[in-house]
Amino acid sequence: MLLKIRTKRGKTLAKEKYGKVVKGLGGLYEVRISEGGEVYRLACRAKGVLRRDEEKLLIGDNVTVSVDEDTPDGVVISAVAERKNSLIRPPVSNLDYLFIVFAARKPSPVIETVDKLISIAEHNGIIPVVLITKSDLDGAVAAEYYGTYKKCGIDVFITSSSHGEGIEELKTYIRENLVGGKTAAFAGASGVGKSTLMNTLFPSLTLATAEISKKIERGRHTTRHVEIFDIDETENTGFLADTPGFSLIDFARFDFFTLEELESTFREFAAYKGKCRYADCSHVGEGADECAVMAGAERGEIAKSRLESYRAIYRVLKNKKAYD
Repeated sequence: MLLKIRTKRGKTLAKEKYGKVVKGLGGLYEVRISEGGEVYRLACRAKGVLRRDEEKLLIGDNVTVSVDEDTPDGVVISAVAERKNSLIRPPVSNLDYLFIVFAARKPSPVIETVDKLISIAEHNGIIPVVLITKSDLDGAVAAEYYGTYKKCGIDVFITSSSHGEGIEELKTYIRENLVGGKTAAFAGASGVGKSTLMNTLFPSLTLATAEISKKIERGRHTTRHVEIFDIDETENTGFLADTPGFSLIDFARFDFFTLEELESTFREFAAYKGKCRYADCSHVGEGADECAVMAGAERGEIAKSRLESYRAIYRVLKNKKAYD
């Protein structure tokens, strides 16, 4: 096995080490360290200041590990490098790609949640990639969603872990793009097949998978925490993060971005910028004769589901701005 958990019992550090936080449970973190052709994991806790809420570590953080014989593990995370981005949901940092996973059926997708994840990725400079799973359950629906997101200029893959559809194409995409330490997270609702898909792509990961609750068509949250895995055993490897499933991304509660920043997170709107009748057009209440975005949707240039998601997020952010 390439990766091993190392503690002071197994390895004594002579100097500071630099690595990536790949797992964290109950205040104990695993830091992946690569040096001299060897890759290993150190189990350690964070220095006191890094346990505060405002300084709390995230999976994906690049950190410094120092010797501290006064701690139970003999080592401690002593510093965190500046993050290039960080997400609230999924709670992970320093992402290059966000693979947004939803099923064609069972469970039926909540497209507004998918579009929220895309917007969050766009705002944070993360490349969104849409993965449609379980195409064997409804190929027509999968194809429809494929067209919706391909029209936006987003990379999209239709997959079926049970039938093998799209697996080799997606694996090639990952191997070509996730290199040199680049990191991607798989995110989506429970039961959409994130862990199953990751297992199919890279069997060595052996992630746990969940059954679907027949009553509510939602999966049991098998993945309980974020964990990052090496894609391969080369020094140039990239990383994949599995994340817990969820059903809600609450823009009213969390500050993902502002109302003023919303439009820029819908990339297909850029072609219509400055073409509305009024400079302050919100693309929410105006008709097609006044709003270029609405007119584009009526002509089929913009997916109506995307415009509906934009408007739903807009209303939440507008109310939040007025009353919070």
